[in-house]
Amino acid sequence: MIAVVGPTAAGKSALGLALARELGGEVVNADSMQLYRGMDIGTAKLPPSQRIGVPHHLLDVWDVTETASVAAYQELARLAVDALLARGRTPVLVGGSGLYVRAVLDELRFPGTDPAVRARLEAELAAAGPLRLHARLAQRDPAAAAAILATNGRRIVRALEVVELSGGPFMARLPPYPDNVGSGYYETVRLGIDVEADELDERIGDRVRRMWQQGLVEEVTGLLGRGLRTGVTASRALGYAQVLRLLDGQLTAAAARMETATATRRLARRQRAWFHRDPRVHWLGSGQSFGRADLLAEAASVASVASVASVPRPVR
Repeated sequence: MIAVVGPTAAGKSALGLALARELGGEVVNADSMQLYRGMDIGTAKLPPSQRIGVPHHLLDVWDVTETASVAAYQELARLAVDALLARGRTPVLVGGSGLYVRAVLDELRFPGTDPAVRARLEAELAAAGPLRLHARLAQRDPAAAAAILATNGRRIVRALEVVELSGGPFMARLPPYPDNVGSGYYETVRLGIDVEADELDERIGDRVRRMWQQGLVEEVTGLLGRGLRTGVTASRALGYAQVLRLLDGQLTAAAARMETATATRRLARRQRAWFHRDPRVHWLGSGQSFGRADLLAEAASVASVASVASVPRPVR
């Protein structure tokens, strides 16, 4: 299978779509926010009219009230990939959510969740704040507490949930990347797409302006009736959190746009750092600004060479 990774606004969706069409494949989404139904404009979800007949999987899976679960995503994504491989289709995994990409491609196991336990801890987080929960985590799992910022309420809640359910420690850090290019759960060609920082910043600014022009505020307003405010994950998504504050009178429209662009640029830098740590990623263009046709040609060439050199694995 193929994976197309990199920072937001680098052009992953377009390249993944072109590769799937070129190689007789189908796209599997690895963007955590595109899993949510109705969150289209703010997540830059490719509309059906632009998918040129290429099937896309794992878009519009969850209601905005559901809390994101990488364990649930891993199960759904591997089912989709296995089904495609069984039909002789090439799965093209596309997205910038690093943990979600690793959940599909690497030998990672994630502890389950318990909605009642999670709800209780979330309520305590809202009432008492993260510091009290972090102090409790320090007592129960000092290593996890040392690795998680005391202000990161979501990770603290998840760590406490795992400790409570499993009776064991929370894995605060992922295992290191293997050096072997062919390692992983699937035989995978990992393709990275990136652009220079200044250009990426400009693209992000343009994207945010287009989102407002395309109706992001109206999209968020429509999602209020579906329970967006109660969605622990969806309500905090970039763009959506800022528009909610705009609707509450806490931000002006200009400030909401600026804050969205700034936060998205920070996200892009974290994504770039995440994927550049993986030695198995083949970075297209070697840092140069290539046109779309050049990138597609290089990507298809890398994928073809790798497929010839690899030893097929059985479908799991």
